Amino acid sequence: MRVRTLAVVLLAGGLALTACGKEGGPGDSGTTQQAAADVKVDGSATFEKMKNRGKVVIGVKEDQPGLGYKDPTSGKYTGFDVEIAKLVAAKLGFSDDKIEYKAIASAGREQALINGDVDYYVGTYTINAKRKEQVGFAGPYFTAGQDLLVAKDDNSITGPETLKGKKVCSVTGSTPIQKVKNEGLTEPENIVELQNYSQCVTQLQQGAVDAVTTDDAILKGYAAQEPDKMKVVGKPFSNEPYGIGLTKDDKPLRDKINDILDEAIKGGDWDKVYDATLGKSGSKAEKPVLDRY
Repeated sequence: MRVRTLAVVLLAGGLALTACGKEGGPGDSGTTQQAAADVKVDGSATFEKMKNRGKVVIGVKEDQPGLGYKDPTSGKYTGFDVEIAKLVAAKLGFSDDKIEYKAIASAGREQALINGDVDYYVGTYTINAKRKEQVGFAGPYFTAGQDLLVAKDDNSITGPETLKGKKVCSVTGSTPIQKVKNEGLTEPENIVELQNYSQCVTQLQQGAVDAVTTDDAILKGYAAQEPDKMKVVGKPFSNEPYGIGLTKDDKPLRDKINDILDEAIKGGDWDKVYDATLGKSGSKAEKPVLDRY
């Protein structure tokens, strides 16, 4: 895998920046993709449903800046995950005005796919064996890892081994905070658990905590909002492969989406999407390696 030092760039060609669409409706994200013509996915019931419907319904997150975020004023969806979702839709033949985004919380992802409420799901959805018992996955399109968000001028925290004596914040009951507890990365009295990551980020900005911990992709989204004030340490200490969720048995569509992702990763579109979203954090990224099955 090749590591790139990512700069903020203007997207070109099919990824030119635009702003269009109504709240919750087509074209709500920040870029335009050119839809492919005469696409066929033989044997895919989901793709046939998309074609007959005349649009694609994509499950996304709406509360993760830089990944899947719905602007409360404009109603537009933006972020790395949303851009990947749009790229896939375009390669399947669906232009921006033929996309409907549906915000689905983490707990409802499997059921939404099983019920057919969404055609596919792109939203920090970690591939694992337990989930594969219920749904299918294409990808990964991004490999995340637990990391640390700290103040821009804080050079005392360089990784998990430097957290002793530091106040660390994450979401109540989350896997990241459990890892901090189980591995004794800081003292129990220095562990702060709040209801959501934005509260932790506010605490960091106010100096009430020294670090926020969760998947680095989520942290990069917050850092990208204020890169002069916050940074991601860049020393992941877990492995979280994000996949595109699909119905379990639709292998033809899974194979097609894997082909689309492979082309984007090798051809440069993946880089452009990253640079325009999470790359604004100034953090490096490692290209994912597809895990076909």
